[in-house]
Amino acid sequence: MSRDRVRYPLFPLKSIQSSISFAFSCLILVAIVSTSLISYQLSVRAVEKNAQGYIEEIIKQVNTNIQSYVDNMENISLLAMTNKDVKYYISDNNFIGPEGLRTYEKRISDLFQAILYTRKDIANIMVFGYNGRFVSDRRITPLNPNAKLKEQSWYADARAAGGKSVISAPHVQNIIKNEYRWVVSLSRELKSTDGITAEGVFLVDLNLNVINDLASNINMGQKGYVFIVDDKGNIVYHPQQQLINSNLRTELIPEVTAAASGTSFIADGEEGKRIYSVQNTSFGWKIVGVAYTDELIASKASLRNSILLYALCGLAVSLVISIWLSHRFSKPIKDLQADMKLVERGNFDIQTEIGQMNEIGQLGRTFNMMVGRIKTLMQEIIQNQETKRKSELQLLQAQINPHFLYNTLDSIVWMAEQKQHEEVVLMTSALAKLFRASITKDKELIPIRVEAEHIKNYLLIQKMRYDSQLDYEIDFADEIMGHKTLKILLQPFVENAIYHGIRHNAEKGFITVRGRKHSDHIAFEVEDNGQGMSPEQLHRLLLPYEEDNRNKGIGVRNVNERIQLYFGHEYSVHIRSELEAGTCVTIRIPILD
Repeated sequence: MSRDRVRYPLFPLKSIQSSISFAFSCLILVAIVSTSLISYQLSVRAVEKNAQGYIEEIIKQVNTNIQSYVDNMENISLLAMTNKDVKYYISDNNFIGPEGLRTYEKRISDLFQAILYTRKDIANIMVFGYNGRFVSDRRITPLNPNAKLKEQSWYADARAAGGKSVISAPHVQNIIKNEYRWVVSLSRELKSTDGITAEGVFLVDLNLNVINDLASNINMGQKGYVFIVDDKGNIVYHPQQQLINSNLRTELIPEVTAAASGTSFIADGEEGKRIYSVQNTSFGWKIVGVAYTDELIASKASLRNSILLYALCGLAVSLVISIWLSHRFSKPIKDLQADMKLVERGNFDIQTEIGQMNEIGQLGRTFNMMVGRIKTLMQEIIQNQETKRKSELQLLQAQINPHFLYNTLDSIVWMAEQKQHEEVVLMTSALAKLFRASITKDKELIPIRVEAEHIKNYLLIQKMRYDSQLDYEIDFADEIMGHKTLKILLQPFVENAIYHGIRHNAEKGFITVRGRKHSDHIAFEVEDNGQGMSPEQLHRLLLPYEEDNRNKGIGVRNVNERIQLYFGHEYSVHIRSELEAGTCVTIRIPILD
């Protein structure tokens, strides 16, 4: 059956390859859009790099300002180190009386007050002598009795630094009674005139408002800011210090402490992409500038929008062209695909329509030839399978071989001569029923009760022939008698049990035929106590009929193939056998009503 359809001529090109080349040329615009996107990314990276340089310069300036501020504090400490009154006051000099001490304290205190008068950013100036003397910028300075001087971090760090200035982390200064100020301390150990003997510690407490002013007046966008950490990763200053302390905000402290001075890195966060620029001070602090790229790169949004607009327009045009071209190119292929689906459903009379003789046309011509060949082969296979099936069924139904018939009739004649009339009638009746079951032209599936009757007649004949040499038991569950099975299914296995397992036994042979119903199948068993088989004999028994079973009745493998032909490969014959221990054959079939 062929179908009439309207032909859709493609472009007047000789091959589909040329047509595809032409289609790809129409999609160049897509490549242009891709190039535009790449250009946008490169432009953004270049602008981000320039922004990093801008931030670095700002942070360098902040670093310079803070460094100058700390240098001024160190100059104050140098003033204390070189002041004769301070040196004499903290020296180990026992010749100064109480009046002299007060005089020195007044002059030193006046000096410190003069410094405080010019520097509002200084909270306290103090000197602690190792000789137990103490002086500050105040005439009367009560110390906090609960604050252990030697346990103060700024005091211990100054002694450990050996005369170098030490900048502490922000802390609450509690050395003065009833005063608790948030300060950064600059401390330094004071030496004697010879520069060897340590005589005390000089302390300057700096108010954080100066550092706050230096760091907060930096313009890096509305969300940009500067923060400071010390060499241990402790935050010296942060514009959102309270959020940091309450763990409501975090900073990339490990990355900052690991970064070298003068370097920058970009990190992604919930609020957007941020640029971190790090500068180290000479006294261990790190000045960190944080800026948001979406604020610093003013042209980024407009650049993105422009490129996006052009890209969308190009994509729209390319999409229309692509859909049109793909429809033109794929129409013959879709027609061929539809014909293939018809073949999949079993219609081998289909012939696809051939348009131009390009690659698709040649493919359609090959498809038509292939379908015709498959149709021919399928007919041959169906015919061969039907012939084979008929031959197998005929072979399977010819269960009564000439030897069995001859021996049975011979037994009947012998019993007649012996005047055993009842036995003659019984055996003749059983033989007739056996013949009737073999030559019947009814359906292949019969009730199990009929198969049981057939096996009963067959074993009755064999029992009368072999007399005391054979005994048997037929045990079929009543619940399976109404179900169906293949006719003459069990006789080949009973015959093999008699002729190859029991007949040559010195002892009396016994055959058991069982039938049981399981959850998803019915199982028959034919078991004997005969000679059994070796693994090699068992292998030969499963060979095709033509190969090794010419003189052994119907081949067991043929019965197995017959079962699988009707019921599928999940149902089969299984044989267990052991020399001198007998054989058990299990046949599984589905539950059929």
